[in-house]
Amino acid sequence: MLSFDKKVAFYKNWRNFFSALSLPVTLYIIWDFYFTGKGVWSFNANYITGIKLFNLPVEEALFFFVVPYCCIFIYECIKAYFPGLKNKNAADVILMCIGLLLWMAGIIFYKKYYTSWTFIMNAVFIASVYLYRNYFKTFNAALFLVSFCIMLIPFLIVNGFLTAIPVVRYNDAENLGIRMYSIPFEDIFYGMLLILSTIVIYEKLKEES
Repeated sequence: MLSFDKKVAFYKNWRNFFSALSLPVTLYIIWDFYFTGKGVWSFNANYITGIKLFNLPVEEALFFFVVPYCCIFIYECIKAYFPGLKNKNAADVILMCIGLLLWMAGIIFYKKYYTSWTFIMNAVFIASVYLYRNYFKTFNAALFLVSFCIMLIPFLIVNGFLTAIPVVRYNDAENLGIRMYSIPFEDIFYGMLLILSTIVIYEKLKEES
């Protein structure tokens, strides 16, 4: 119901949101399909319905719609209630440094599928945003970074629950083996790319509408 809050009025941007989500969700389902086939991760049959989209549980496909919706709603709430949160050069520098560090780590650990793919794709996308900054001029790095830090709170709670049961099982040979409770470190940046790419496209579509 908060999507209809007068100050946020997220419902007015549903068309832009679902249009923006179409490319990231398609790429993520293909990515997920490939990694499941390669054994990078798998799903515990005891906790899924058994209904599948190719080799993916339907719950996994729905994840790519539900989670971005919740995250972009949080993003819009922060934008609405903290209008003074303007983009600063420092935020751009922080995001570019994150991209650079991810690029280097992805190259170093190139043999680990989950680590290298997640880190390098994040780095490439961040680089693309700044290479075409004039095109993506409405993107606010400060707003994204603050929003993402807040999004991490429910992310850690929900993902911690799902990976502790576990609903999703990870092949540690394909990641760094670093866990936050039961959550692979790479999961933060897997989610970050999904949300960042959606926000960047979403803001561009809002600018053009």
